[in-house]
Amino acid sequence: MLWRYLLTIISCWLLAAHFLRAGNVIMTGVCVLLPALLFLHRRWSVRALQVSLYCGTALWLRTAVLIARQRMRLGQPWGRMAVILGAVAVVTMISGLVLKSGPKTTQE
Repeated sequence: MLWRYLLTIISCWLLAAHFLRAGNVIMTGVCVLLPALLFLHRRWSVRALQVSLYCGTALWLRTAVLIARQRMRLGQPWGRMAVILGAVAVVTMISGLVLKSGPKTTQE
């Protein structure tokens, strides 16, 4: 169970770093605080965290495509970047999936 929480925290903090690099302080704060939902032990909090992680996966994939297009236009290498961001997207998706397979939470 601990590894699920660690994976979720890492994924959220990677998203926070992405937003911080973009200068979006509000989303940075939201992503840093998202793992706190794990301590509520409510079904809605787990679902909210899952939706956030799935949206984060889409964000990583979108970012990979945008950067790849830009690098292709400039004639720069883009393959390694695509692999790295693809791996981050997969880890973020897995973080959401493993939360779903966790123990039952209380209703609310």
